[in-house]
Amino acid sequence: MFNPAAKAQLVVIDGERPSVVIDDFLQDPEGWVTRAEAFQSHFVAPERNAYPGHELRMPDEVTNMFVETLRPLLERHFAIDEILDSYSRLSMVTRQPNELEPRQWICHRDRLRVAPGRMAVASVLYLFKEPALGGTKLFRPRQNASATDLLVHDSSTLDPEAFSARYGLKPSYMTASNAYFEQIHEIAPKWNRLVVYDGMIFHSGDIRHPERLSAEPKKGRLSLNGFFTGRLAPA
Repeated sequence: MFNPAAKAQLVVIDGERPSVVIDDFLQDPEGWVTRAEAFQSHFVAPERNAYPGHELRMPDEVTNMFVETLRPLLERHFAIDEILDSYSRLSMVTRQPNELEPRQWICHRDRLRVAPGRMAVASVLYLFKEPALGGTKLFRPRQNASATDLLVHDSSTLDPEAFSARYGLKPSYMTASNAYFEQIHEIAPKWNRLVVYDGMIFHSGDIRHPERLSAEPKKGRLSLNGFFTGRLAPA
């Protein structure tokens, strides 16, 4: 399933935990696209997160293989000595800007909080060949933590008109710095490229050409996403 010859490249970002990029991650990426196409009718809109599209949760055995493959990397680069929970899914961004909710107008974290001594790590594997479908951008808040938390809270509770009036933002994918967040890194999309990053860093899909989005796995922005919570090794 996973390519044992794939090599990891560390991406160092000032003031943040590093990210890791691994090219040629899967042995048979085309097979995953074919599998996604076969199960296209099983993709559903998420119930518990703000992902702007559809997703298909992977069986535990797939997630477990994912964890075992990434375990040495998580230990080496993120100081995680035990994986406590994990899940993975196939995902497709499908919404047009006018269909987005306010919480999808801004970058996001994969967890609102993590217990002391724990770390959330996330990953995205690009399973599309069209670069215009976009990679991933990382951001840092320009405001203090309280103001940022309020912005995130309001994005989930205010209606679009009220949120726009309060913060001056409009329906769109976030692809650059704004008054509230500074872009600090950009990871270009590449076929069969895996990106592993701190789940608590703000990030967003770099969707600059939403007109190219599609619900068809062979045409759209298909990815395999993994989410892991680990225990940090004692310092």
